[in-house]
Amino acid sequence: MGRYNSFEDMDVWKMAMELAERVFRLTEKLPRKEDYGLTSQIRRSSLSVSGNIAEGFGREHTRNKLNFYYNARGSLAETRSHILYAQRVEYFGQKDSDDLLKLVSGIWCELNKLIKSLKIKLTTGRSKNSDEI
Repeated sequence: MGRYNSFEDMDVWKMAMELAERVFRLTEKLPRKEDYGLTSQIRRSSLSVSGNIAEGFGREHTRNKLNFYYNARGSLAETRSHILYAQRVEYFGQKDSDDLLKLVSGIWCELNKLIKSLKIKLTTGRSKNSDEI
């Protein structure tokens, strides 16, 4: 995983921010009737992924970090569900949906690696500085 000076250095945060940006742009095209429905839900859940990664980075204790990375993963699953819904009701085209789902899968894998490394840290009692992972 490596040592990071800021959450902004983390590839998984960069990917999550890209997801939020792409979701924002794509939802600009949704009907106004969705402003308080799908539009707000998917924007909120996609932005929550990068927010939870950043908050986890700022936590000192491994268990606290893990909780925020789990929250990020939960928000990512919610975002995936919203993307699948938008595809089914034909708000998002196949290519846009596929591109977003590919990015979601990549973030999911990176979060799982991060979570796994922190769980190993907890079980082995390895001590690391708080700016790692």
